[in-house]
Amino acid sequence: MTAKVISGVEIGKEIREEIKSGVNKLIESGCKPGLAVILVGEDPASQTYVKNKNKSTIEAGMKSEQIKLPATITEEELLKHVDNLNNDDSIHGILVQLPLPSHIDEDLVIKSISPDKDVDGFHPQNVGKMMIGQETFLPCTPHGIMEMLERSGIEIAGKHAVVIGRSNIVGKPMGQLLLQKDATVTYCHSKTKDLASFTKQADILIAAIGKAKFVTKEHVKDGAVIIDVGMNRDENGKLCGDVDYDSVKEIASAITPVPGGVGPMTITMLLKNTLQSAEIAKRIEKCN
Repeated sequence: MTAKVISGVEIGKEIREEIKSGVNKLIESGCKPGLAVILVGEDPASQTYVKNKNKSTIEAGMKSEQIKLPATITEEELLKHVDNLNNDDSIHGILVQLPLPSHIDEDLVIKSISPDKDVDGFHPQNVGKMMIGQETFLPCTPHGIMEMLERSGIEIAGKHAVVIGRSNIVGKPMGQLLLQKDATVTYCHSKTKDLASFTKQADILIAAIGKAKFVTKEHVKDGAVIIDVGMNRDENGKLCGDVDYDSVKEIASAITPVPGGVGPMTITMLLKNTLQSAEIAKRIEKCN
């Protein structure tokens, strides 16, 4: 058995067409969705992410605003920039690219973004809404994974899902979203003893730990669905995930590749959240 490949490129393309259609409808009604990204400092990975977000936002027909600030900026000055965007009715999504310089409190910055424009889904108010199943902005990577599973026809209800990783950005919300779709969820992490005894029970296994090729076929039961969130470099400097793709694909029923799997879905869901925000703003007549 060779696993079906779940392509984030193909599914993302499908969703982006839907987003573009929604954007066009809003523009016809006099409301152009806008996304603002704040980049602090010169981190090369962050610069690449921001460049890709800008390109994707423009391709979707949205307004894209980039604010580039020096690494020496004070916390107070950064918060003023966020506040200006909170009060700008032409901006519906605000994203502050992480990580931030060590002298700036990331939690404080996240909390300073209006929950109504928090298209990353990181604000505690939106995290709370997600936990109790209320409509809100969902964190982009877990949200994208749910879309991948559902659009690939993978049954979630009644299945045992195992999440390796407990970050606030991926691991924790991932488990909650699966739980809301009636999966039985197990969280594993760095302190879990005998990891394979848990992962071998998984019908759906999500690897989000940041260790190259950590999950091998010894961790996986026959026919499992494998979602690889990792983005690492192997011993040859080649991009790879948290899963040893070549060995695991022989026993899995479906698997996401790296690159081309979960990665493209993250920016796609950011655009989807921005469109959702603009649609809400239009309804309450706060869009121009």
